[in-house]
Amino acid sequence: MTTITQLLLECDDPETADRFYSEALGLGDRIRTRATERSSTGFRGATVSLVVPDPGVVDGFMAAGTAAGARAVKPATRNLFGYGGTLLAPDGTVVTVATSSKKPTGAAPGTVDELVLQLGVAAVAPSKEFYVACGTEVAQSYGRKYASFATGPISLALLKRSSLAKAAGVAAEGSGSHRLAIVGDLGELTDPDGFRWEAPGL
Repeated sequence: MTTITQLLLECDDPETADRFYSEALGLGDRIRTRATERSSTGFRGATVSLVVPDPGVVDGFMAAGTAAGARAVKPATRNLFGYGGTLLAPDGTVVTVATSSKKPTGAAPGTVDELVLQLGVAAVAPSKEFYVACGTEVAQSYGRKYASFATGPISLALLKRSSLAKAAGVAAEGSGSHRLAIVGDLGELTDPDGFRWEAPGL
């Protein structure tokens, strides 16, 4: 089974970004940052998604994120699938926070049920085939629209870039670096959409 152990977000101010992910979002060592000279404009083609127990936890993360310097690009609202909102983190990463529950469950503030890296791809089917060929186990698949994989501490999902941007409430346009490295046991490789993987410890 392919395992993702960490996401490395490349940014201009790693120290500030690290504080945001560890203190405001409580993600510990699952997300780390590093300095980069790679440039990007607009949407970078991926979202970091927190799946949480209920709307109260969503609201807590949205408030903590904005207090720590993020911008709410999509305020938390009810939708067909539950309740959620989108933050633009200080380093430019799009962070979504969502729950399938529309009512309080009594969950503790700051609870994250699942951390998901969602990649916006040119076409889901060939990208899915690439990961399956690498030995990555499919968890869910909906034709050419969506696929997700069982990848351990950080789940991986594929959507068309335009669909991912629409769901997050951001414009799909963007160019340059993804400013992201996926750390896991696939080692050193780049997928069909330009997302880079690195081995742990590099």
